Amino acid sequence: MITTIAAGLLLSALASPDSVCGVGDDRLREMSGLVTIADGYVTVNDSTTKNKRRDIFFLDADCAVERTVAYPSKPVDTEDLAVAPDGTLWVADIGDNDAARATVGLWRLAPGAEEPELFAMRYPDGAHDAETLVLNGDGTPIIVTKDKAGARVYTVDGALADGRLRAAGELSIPVTTTSNPRGADGRLVLTGGTNSPDGAKVAIRTYADAFEYPVANGDVLAALTTGTPQVTALPDEPQGESIAYSRDGTYLLTVSEWSDDNEDPEILRYASKLAPTPAAGSSLPVGSSLPAVPIAGGVIVLGLLGGWLLWRRFR
Repeated sequence: MITTIAAGLLLSALASPDSVCGVGDDRLREMSGLVTIADGYVTVNDSTTKNKRRDIFFLDADCAVERTVAYPSKPVDTEDLAVAPDGTLWVADIGDNDAARATVGLWRLAPGAEEPELFAMRYPDGAHDAETLVLNGDGTPIIVTKDKAGARVYTVDGALADGRLRAAGELSIPVTTTSNPRGADGRLVLTGGTNSPDGAKVAIRTYADAFEYPVANGDVLAALTTGTPQVTALPDEPQGESIAYSRDGTYLLTVSEWSDDNEDPEILRYASKLAPTPAAGSSLPVGSSLPAVPIAGGVIVLGLLGGWLLWRRFR
């Protein structure tokens, strides 16, 4: 209990995001997926009945919409995005609040394509609500469900055209105390995911926190189901369902949906807790971390908090 409280206070204290840019386009009221590309960002809205919001939106570096790509047929509930190293975009049409869908959709937009291609996928064990999509090292899509009692991990079974998903394990996240509009439930359900551009780490998020996992040899499935994450608090984001890495992998980027209290959503930037992979010729030692000073300070603060709480309990 002491560790959980102290860690929660420390993480909240260290989270101090910068604003990258504001998203003022009226069509982007329900953003629920974000990736970075060479010249900006790509985003999608989640379930909506408005045609003008039912596209794939390409933004420039200042968050202005540059162009859109329409779907050839109507998606049901697009919830997340992923981008492969070759620029292929994947849109996860996997939302299912009532757990009633016979199939979910994976839309693939190849570089230069005019419209995405739909692959209808079926779970092996019935319907699931999900909002998180990441890619394995070989480019295979991975879906993580939104279950509060332990998220389930699924990946493509065989060829995409076969339309089968297979169970690939479960994912457990640490309990935090991060403040968020949804309280305890907001700290339990997963709402988005992202791969770093170099493939060396993967991150997932709740309404309250981000969890980063190191990836060895491209095995994202193993990272998620057996790894231990580094936690970054995302306190009091209004409706946080999107997360992406910056192009250099040193930052986590998030954005919330529009609301009366969040009329001009901003892309926010948090320092990644995992060190980036050094580029060729870089003087950054392997295993070192750019935000070393805050982390070192955090260790001291954690020790002080733990000691104070012990003194309060046993005095």
